[in-house]
Amino acid sequence: MRKTFLIVFIIAFVFTSIAWGLKIGGKVLPDKMKAGENELLLNGAGLRKKLIIKVYAGALYLMQKSSDANKIIEADEPMAVKMHFIYKAVSPEKLIEAWNTGFGKSDTSNLQEEIKSFNSYFTEDAKKDDIYDIIYVPEEGTSVYMNNELKGTIPGLEFKKAVFSIWLGERTELPKLKKAMLGE
Repeated sequence: MRKTFLIVFIIAFVFTSIAWGLKIGGKVLPDKMKAGENELLLNGAGLRKKLIIKVYAGALYLMQKSSDANKIIEADEPMAVKMHFIYKAVSPEKLIEAWNTGFGKSDTSNLQEEIKSFNSYFTEDAKKDDIYDIIYVPEEGTSVYMNNELKGTIPGLEFKKAVFSIWLGERTELPKLKKAMLGE
């Protein structure tokens, strides 16, 4: 009887874990998320590390799975990046420095006001277990949510391309996370 109960429990645990999402760095990233009225699918996920420190579990969500980074960057369709923080705290200055390094890897000379607005949303430490979502919806723009609270939205496809290039661009500072987000 005990053995049967244990087997049923293990099977139930495995199937419910699979249904809830992917576990990365001790954080569960859901299989799906919303972008406006659209349901996005988990494309891939991995860890953002700085040296040996695990900073966040990052995931890419798309309308349909893809491993073509350029196609994803150029697409004018709903998509999102989810960051589930693992490290005890990341200062807003460090986050902004990382964003600016990423923005600097592509031509953003015509997006300085948008980048300034984006950076202005990051005013507090990103603490362990905080969840940041960067969600793009055509006709609306790129929205930043921190723990489900909307901080702001920046219109325009060109800005969306710049933001998603932080993770997926040819010259990204995050090549391992890029491969993981592309499901490779």
